[in-house]
Amino acid sequence: MKSVDVQNLTRKFKLKGGKKITAVDNVSFSIEDGEIFGFLGPNGAGKSTTINILATIDKATSGDATVNHFSVSKNKDEVRKSIGIVFQDSSLDDRLTALENLKFHALLYGVNKNDFEKRVNEVMKLVDLWERRNTIVKNFSGGMKRRLEIARGLIHYPSVLILDEPTTGLDPQTRNLLWEYLFKIKKERDMTIMMTTHYMEEAENCDRIGIIDRGKLVALETPAKLKHDMGGDLIRLKSDDVSALKKELKEKFNLETEKYKEFQQIKVVRGEEFLPELLKKLDTKIKAVELREPNLDDVFLSLTGHEIRDEKASDHEKMASHIGPGRGRH
Repeated sequence: MKSVDVQNLTRKFKLKGGKKITAVDNVSFSIEDGEIFGFLGPNGAGKSTTINILATIDKATSGDATVNHFSVSKNKDEVRKSIGIVFQDSSLDDRLTALENLKFHALLYGVNKNDFEKRVNEVMKLVDLWERRNTIVKNFSGGMKRRLEIARGLIHYPSVLILDEPTTGLDPQTRNLLWEYLFKIKKERDMTIMMTTHYMEEAENCDRIGIIDRGKLVALETPAKLKHDMGGDLIRLKSDDVSALKKELKEKFNLETEKYKEFQQIKVVRGEEFLPELLKKLDTKIKAVELREPNLDDVFLSLTGHEIRDEKASDHEKMASHIGPGRGRH
């Protein structure tokens, strides 16, 4: 069964001066029940815009989506009751205690007092904050605030947990701990989790990932399948005479190259066996060599023509100053 089903979703914005931006461009994908689904892309790619539409915070220009079988355009209240959401920026009241933050959220979702007492014990222990339930939130670390936000998103027992860049700004150790909690939540509550990220190592933890770039969905598969489809190992060669190197590789091995930083990159099957033969037959002087299996960085580069970390602030990101709070982050 599909927890989330997105069909031909498009969102366009008009900036001051009349310029139009397509933040989400005819995107379609689905998420199965109990799946951890990662939405991978750089800042400005359209990730958060898609999340905002799924959470009924924003409206699609065209297309539609269902969450827990409810339309985000026609059944907004039902969708909101079906989801828990952790936004990219903290939305906790840091003047209240952890427990008071959860109580306020539970009231908004109509959780009665008896149910709340049971659930707060469960979710606070799940994220290892039960002993800190009466602590003022402003005294929490960044990682503790993220865990509290996840607990808050779970208090009404949602079918789908949506996380928008949940580990941004956290140190690697805290990030790993947060993932431990997510795996625990999935196992104990059989919950569907959708998250956006621009961290490749996080995407590896997902059952499937959708790669989005400049508003378009360019790939949708398991991390292992995406890497396998790269077609072999990667060999990177550095030379002062790039033209001669490219010519030799084409004439002697029928291999096309692509530029990777200061290297020329080729894809070959069984790279360890091929590399000695390659170096033996090349006349062009080689200054440096790299050999490795492809990772998701390589997949992203191959699909989009650029590295995810090389993306600069785009027109999509600049929309924040034109379309109001909570509507311009992507």
